[in-house]
Amino acid sequence: MSKLAHVTDDEPYFDSDEALAAHPSDRARPIPRISIQAFCDDLNVADAVQHAAEDRRLAKAHVSVHMGGIAAAIAHYADSPTPNLIIADSSHSGSQLLSELDHLAESCDPGTKVIVIGRHNDVMLYRELLKRGVAEYLVAPTDPIELMESISNLYNNPETDPVGHVFAFIGAKGGVGSSTICHNVAWTMSEALETDVTIADMDLAFGTTGLDFNQDPVQGIVEALSAPERLDDQLLDRLLTKCSERLSIFAAPVVLDRDFDFSADACETVIDVARQNVPFVAIDLPHGWSPWTKRLLLQADEIVITAAPDLANLRNAKNIVDLMKTSRRNDQHPHLILNMANQPKRQEISVKEFEQALDLKVLAVVDYDSETFSQAANNGQMVEELNAKAKAVEKFHDVAMKLTRRKDTKAEKQSSALSALAPILEKLKLKR
Repeated sequence: MSKLAHVTDDEPYFDSDEALAAHPSDRARPIPRISIQAFCDDLNVADAVQHAAEDRRLAKAHVSVHMGGIAAAIAHYADSPTPNLIIADSSHSGSQLLSELDHLAESCDPGTKVIVIGRHNDVMLYRELLKRGVAEYLVAPTDPIELMESISNLYNNPETDPVGHVFAFIGAKGGVGSSTICHNVAWTMSEALETDVTIADMDLAFGTTGLDFNQDPVQGIVEALSAPERLDDQLLDRLLTKCSERLSIFAAPVVLDRDFDFSADACETVIDVARQNVPFVAIDLPHGWSPWTKRLLLQADEIVITAAPDLANLRNAKNIVDLMKTSRRNDQHPHLILNMANQPKRQEISVKEFEQALDLKVLAVVDYDSETFSQAANNGQMVEELNAKAKAVEKFHDVAMKLTRRKDTKAEKQSSALSALAPILEKLKLKR
């Protein structure tokens, strides 16, 4: 019996029946703190592994890349313990490849997993590899996303709840309504999709989450950030404030008599615990730049930038987009929402100019509506709660569905109900 362990594939979080044109990066989930060593025969494979190692999903893993293929791995592990995962790249085929793996298995510690990257798309070879306990077989050339997906499938347990999706909302400039957009979109996700959502208010001194949802929590996110190592499911439940059946908030303290100086690691740990408990986490980031702000943006699954249609917003949005494109090469580009647009008597930069400068499509344009938004804010309500017919409501629904790549559950149910009643209504019309 080989010492190489075989683990079955995990299911992706977004079910194919529910997902709408999912981005390839959605298939790969964050990898836990493990050690990975790759031994490559080909420089292109080594480059793919190195690019994967630099991705946010492998930020916690320790990855090292070596040349020399399986022969180098056999020599290396003759005197060294094996890591959690070995990636073995080989240009050999058939009996020679299997023979090398048998030699490698003799040096493998119990629990070590092996992913083999080969050159031959052979079903019989694949079956022989599985018999020997190989966790996965990939055919070169492979790309970073495919490799990360394979590693993700090994270390995300299919018997446990999937890791939640994280959306980071940030304003290109202060006062552009990023928090308002974040809160309304998150609320819409919880209502329209009938799924659990948590909002994490990271604007510790001036956050508005409590006000917007008419809540005055005693505890919140600062207690978690102060001792992230203590945060577990039970403590998380005590610190969250429930705003509705499916929406909870991680409220900011909003006090100025204390300093808030938390590490990027602490912030990441708190968000990691939150995402283990709900399908969607919306991070409401303040307009400011710090190590933890940058870390949360880089680690988020999706980034939403809110901007007003003026020059300063355009410049700042471009800076954020350019940094994210460079640092998150395997992820979808940030999303841009133009807020408070079409304001009377104000000269504005057009949607087309924004799109050309940022080289991306604007996700939504929310028109200026001071009466509706100010009244909702003063009432501690979401816009749809105040006025379901407001123009912004449709925008929030559209953004929520595009971000989650889902269909509106309530809308589908209403449509189904109307379809079922259609024959009866038709008969009533005929009788009249």
